[in-house]
Amino acid sequence: MEKVMLSGFISVVLGLFLLFLGLILGVSVMVGREKSSPFECGFDPVGSSRVPFSLRFFLLAVIFVVFDVEVVLLFPAVMGVWSGWLWFGGYCALVLFLLVLFLGVVHEWREGSLEWEG
Repeated sequence: MEKVMLSGFISVVLGLFLLFLGLILGVSVMVGREKSSPFECGFDPVGSSRVPFSLRFFLLAVIFVVFDVEVVLLFPAVMGVWSGWLWFGGYCALVLFLLVLFLGVVHEWREGSLEWEG
């Protein structure tokens, strides 16, 4: 237990040290209206400087990230089932988690969010 607490303490101290080191040694840049505007050889921009992207692709990517994180959270539970240290409460939590995951996929499927064209 002491090793876990010591490694957590060292991680927090090291993270805070690196954060403050970056704040102290970092270059301060003043961002004004001119610096944040797009530059086209001194002329006013002809068109929009924003690159268009598909909102459908963005929503699909967000759904992928959400379900990918859920799969990563399932890995320790599967290892617990394999090793036998997961008790009845753990099994109930795992089944509830899988049920929520399955209902989320069904909801996204019925809503049509998983379809690329539409």
